[in-house]
Amino acid sequence: MNAANTATHSPVEHRMLILAGLLATYMQAVNISIPNAALLRLQGGLSMTDDQVGWVFTSYIAASAVVMPLTHWLAARIGRKTIYLLSLALFMLGLVLDVLATTPLQFVGARIVQGAASGTLAPLSMSILLSELPPLRHGRIGLTWAVTGTLGILSGPSIGGFLSEAFGWHAIFYVSFPLVLFIITVVALFLRERRPTTREPFDFLGWAMLSISLTAVQMLLDRGQRLEWFASTEIRIEAAAAALGMWMYLVHIFTRPNHYLDRALFSHRNFTLGSILYFVFGFVLLPTLALTSPMLEELLRYPGDAAGLLTIPRGIGMMVCLLATWRISPRIDSRLVLIGGVTLVTLGNWRMVGYSPLMDGWAVGMAGLLQGAGLGVLMPAITRATFGSLPPALRAHGTVLFNLARLYGSTLGVAVVQLYFFMNTQGMHSALAEHLRPYGAFAHVSAVTSGGALAALNEGATGQAAMVAVIGQFKLLFVAMLAVSPLIFFLRQPRAGH
Repeated sequence: MNAANTATHSPVEHRMLILAGLLATYMQAVNISIPNAALLRLQGGLSMTDDQVGWVFTSYIAASAVVMPLTHWLAARIGRKTIYLLSLALFMLGLVLDVLATTPLQFVGARIVQGAASGTLAPLSMSILLSELPPLRHGRIGLTWAVTGTLGILSGPSIGGFLSEAFGWHAIFYVSFPLVLFIITVVALFLRERRPTTREPFDFLGWAMLSISLTAVQMLLDRGQRLEWFASTEIRIEAAAAALGMWMYLVHIFTRPNHYLDRALFSHRNFTLGSILYFVFGFVLLPTLALTSPMLEELLRYPGDAAGLLTIPRGIGMMVCLLATWRISPRIDSRLVLIGGVTLVTLGNWRMVGYSPLMDGWAVGMAGLLQGAGLGVLMPAITRATFGSLPPALRAHGTVLFNLARLYGSTLGVAVVQLYFFMNTQGMHSALAEHLRPYGAFAHVSAVTSGGALAALNEGATGQAAMVAVIGQFKLLFVAMLAVSPLIFFLRQPRAGH
């Protein structure tokens, strides 16, 4: 190892690097959800249709999930500092393209650039934090890093709602510019280059096949409704790519001894079950945020800043319970903690199933508080149960797959919820509209049969159908959490000292 790797930083440099790493973690996380409470203004400014709204989230997360496994290979070949600075520059470029976008496709392309940059920023930020702190503090900084990232996702809607309401939707991206510039300055001045002494080969074929398969599934779900599913050549190609990519990936991992996601991981029961639970964690968290703000703004007529404020109780509940759960003694059975977390999440989702057009903000805040508290309990408990009995040699590969499970859970969750929302809205609108006739009792009593009045009546039916569809999506998330909860009972309690 060269001298640059062994040199120490001054106390000021040390603190600045830790601050930069945490800010980068927060920034890449907050940009996932910051457009959430500004969707109406984004739609108006970019002429974006309702079925394209989900792309704002899925494009960012899917790009991040594809790039993330390459992070340590790139850092080993090019250098950690170089890759970090390039990622920050790419993230800045994505922000510029977001602001300059004038069409939905341009905006989605900008979000893909941002997401690709964030895929390396998060793990490299964690690497910098670990290298700057002694091993005895790694557990605490791991908690701080997790809290910072989660806080970014949960605070995004409130920040985006306030900025878009006060300054327009472009402001939600302008706010990240000074953060990027500060982080670039600190890293360029104080971070020393570091490369590992040995370089491990990377399984590009396995990575490419899995990425192609999952990306094709994502595009199929995002565009299937618009293109009338398998009536479209594009959808048929995407379905074939998804199936062929997954088949080739499975053949690859069962015929080669080494690949970037070691199949030995799946011989450990806790890791397999924990990854499934973490997938559902992502499936529930981001889609709930993606549904709540548009419901408040479009259907209940809340301004953007008020809609953003109503997401704050979820963040408070999650932060408090996450910090409290992390302090629970490892001697306590993690399955009991997981059951408590699932119970809180399902209670929150159950309250969401009871939403109505007549409710006030209190109902939304309380449901979010319960769900956030449950997710705050689940996050550290799942991590402990998953990695508590995993051999140290597998933890690097396990961390990659574990985080990919959450990312793909989030992006597929948004796509599935968006898809069922439009299908349910159309079905419910048809069911309501078939009872609206110009010669019905309403028309005779009110003597209102003009085109404008019927259009207003149709708009009311559309709003009611959309509200029913939103509640149906919350029911889907409620059922998803209930469906995986029995897996908790199959987890094993890690042995003491692991």
